[in-house]
Amino acid sequence: MRIKKGDQVKMLVGKDHGKSGAVLRVLSDEGRVVIEGLNLYKKRVRPKKAGAKGEMVSLPRAISMSNVMVVCPNCKRPTRVGHAMSEGRSMRLCKKCKASF
Repeated sequence: MRIKKGDQVKMLVGKDHGKSGAVLRVLSDEGRVVIEGLNLYKKRVRPKKAGAKGEMVSLPRAISMSNVMVVCPNCKRPTRVGHAMSEGRSMRLCKKCKASF
């Protein structure tokens, strides 16, 4: 996987293109990610108790992995992710500054 939970990513398309946020969930079987504060939709929530008011909440919706790009924590630029073996395990690399993350 090139994107993991907690990664900082930048949106490339859609109503929030150019904005960045942290990955909340990765849906690997669908090839989608949920990003904190981006691609929001409003959901109407019914009242839980009698006499209480219903409300509208904004929830993030999943977006395709191909529409986001990982932001390198070292050079702070959106970049592609490479892989290399180091000390017997696979490391993710920034294609721009060659730093591992």
